[in-house]
Amino acid sequence: MRLNTDDFIFSLLVSRHHLRTRSAAAALTAALLLAGCQAETAPTPVLDRPAQVQRVMFDATTVKREFVGVVRARHETDLGFRIGGKIVTRVVNVGDRVRSGDVIARLDPQDLQLQVGSAEAELAAAISALVQAAADLRRYTTLKERGHAAFADFDRRQAANDEAEGRVERARRALDLARNQHAYADLRANADGVITATPAEPGQVVAVGQPVARLAHRGETEAVVALPETWLAEVRRTTAAVQLWSDRDRRFAATLRELSPQADPATRTFAARFTIIDADDSVALGMTATVILERTRDVPVARLPLAAILNRGTGPSVYVIDDTGALRLRAVSIAEFTSDAALVSAGIHDGERVVTLGVHKLEAGLKVRPVEKTAAR
Repeated sequence: MRLNTDDFIFSLLVSRHHLRTRSAAAALTAALLLAGCQAETAPTPVLDRPAQVQRVMFDATTVKREFVGVVRARHETDLGFRIGGKIVTRVVNVGDRVRSGDVIARLDPQDLQLQVGSAEAELAAAISALVQAAADLRRYTTLKERGHAAFADFDRRQAANDEAEGRVERARRALDLARNQHAYADLRANADGVITATPAEPGQVVAVGQPVARLAHRGETEAVVALPETWLAEVRRTTAAVQLWSDRDRRFAATLRELSPQADPATRTFAARFTIIDADDSVALGMTATVILERTRDVPVARLPLAAILNRGTGPSVYVIDDTGALRLRAVSIAEFTSDAALVSAGIHDGERVVTLGVHKLEAGLKVRPVEKTAAR
């Protein structure tokens, strides 16, 4: 039995309609199933995720900073000759201890000896001229008294005698000056101390005042450090101590003696000099020392690890765990950052638990299992 063309086309259309209906139903069913899966897999609070925490402990701790410096003498003098010349010998070397008046170096004295001889000859000639002028004055005085000498001649002899006396005085002062110049050929220490530098060598021609040796005076010793400008106001309110690198078990009390009013143009730091109290022979000049500055804080702070601080552009904050174990993001105030901790002054309270590790992977509202860590000191 054969179907005509119209019946065949009708059957084909009906088949296609049923197929489309079944495909739409299948697609709708798949969409509903997918939506249900997505609804079932929505994020839910983690109930047993471990988190390292630390209990908040506020304490009136001390502000402490350490600055590395060098031990120097309070008084240091650059010794130089008062005249120019050629150095023929240098008696001392770096590290030598000297007493006041000891010879440090000598200049070539030949020219100075000649100057002394010339001044002595000038003085002898001036004395001879004075003797002659004085004799003439005495004779003319006698002649004048007898009326055999004119007043003009007497006045000339009187003036000649006065000039001779002045010439003798000038010659004596010139001789004293020449002898002083000769004495200046020996450079002497002006105080007890130790030689710390010798910038001039024998055979060198030096000018007046050019440094030949540096003398560190015996007496007070100081630790010289460079302070940043943020510590200019703090340094006068701190207690200072000095610790030597050669003996870290000992500390010497110290006091601030001098603070530079102007910053170094290169480092932008301010030089501070701390007098070391009761320094003994173990404190040698040039040693490396650490100046420790401490001050009790005005307000108590809580010390937290740097990893506990989270800042997403709205300021520092921390995650605090509430009584239900859920995380709460709390804004805090930071008094100071140190090399390994943040000192929090406000925003949290004693006894609260703060997450200290992995805070950038957490979100507010999550529930965690706290693992406590002892507070850092």
